Order: sequence, then structure tokens, then C-alpha cells
Amino acid sequence: MTTLQLTSPAFANDDPIPDKYGYTTENVNPPLEIDGVPEETQSLVLVLDDPDAVEPAGKIWDHWVVWNIDPTTSTITEDWNASGAVQGRNDYGERGYGGPNPPDREHTYRFRLFALNQRLNLDADTTKDQLESAMDGKVIAETQLEGTYAP
Repeated sequence: MTTLQLTSPAFANDDPIPDKYGYTTENVNPPLEIDGVPEETQSLVLVLDDPDAVEPAGKIWDHWVVWNIDPTTSTITEDWNASGAVQGRNDYGERGYGGPNPPDREHTYRFRLFALNQRLNLDADTTKDQLESAMDGKVIAETQLEGTYAP
């Protein structure tokens, strides 16, 4: 059995995320590669957040929440339109991708991928907290890719 994996051709795990993916530059998502999706998976969820934002922002900053990604998806292209999936609200108050934008120093960003045993019936205004509540008990595999970004 393979293990769920998330990688990017744009940066290696724990390496710097290229500047173009930042919020104040091109603000497009980096390309991502998905492998090892369990056979029983009904949908995938992708969350990008910044746990290093707790000190400057008072919370983990949510940059991207996407659910109901087709489990046969192996590539998320750069500047992906999330066709067939649902993009929820990020902490910029927008739907879709909001790139890294650390206010103080280099931060580590987490791209977390979850395989679920069902699709989720959620409104597009759903936040990460609401998404995580809806995922409770439905996650069959998860993985993450981390990258750093400096102001």
C-alpha cells in the first residue's frame, strides 16, 4: 500500500517557496503533485495555513481551503481554477488561494492534504475551522508539505 504524498515541482519540503506565489506578488498557487491516494477515497481536502502567524496575527492564518477535490487528481496546476472542487474563505476574507505574506520574519507554511471517505456538503463561505469540524471522523489518510517564505 502506498502512502498519501504531496510534493511540489516548485520547491522541496522545508525549502523556500518561490516569491511569485506570495500574496503581494503574483498570488498564484504553486503546482502540487498528489500520489498514494487510498483506493476508498471519495474526496480530497487541501488546506494551506501559517502556524507562525500566531504571534503577529493572534491565530494560525488560513491561506487556502479547498474540498471535494476529485480523488483521481494527481496534479494541481499552478494558478489552479479548482474545477469540480469548492474553495472556501481564507483569512484575507477572500475565496480561493491567498499566498504567503509574513509581516515580520520568515514563516513556515503548511500545505496539508486529507483523503476523506466521503464528499462534503459545505457552503463556499466555509472557513477552515468549519471545514475541519465537517471532516471529523471522515479522514482516512493525511500528509503535508511545508515551505518557508520571508518578507
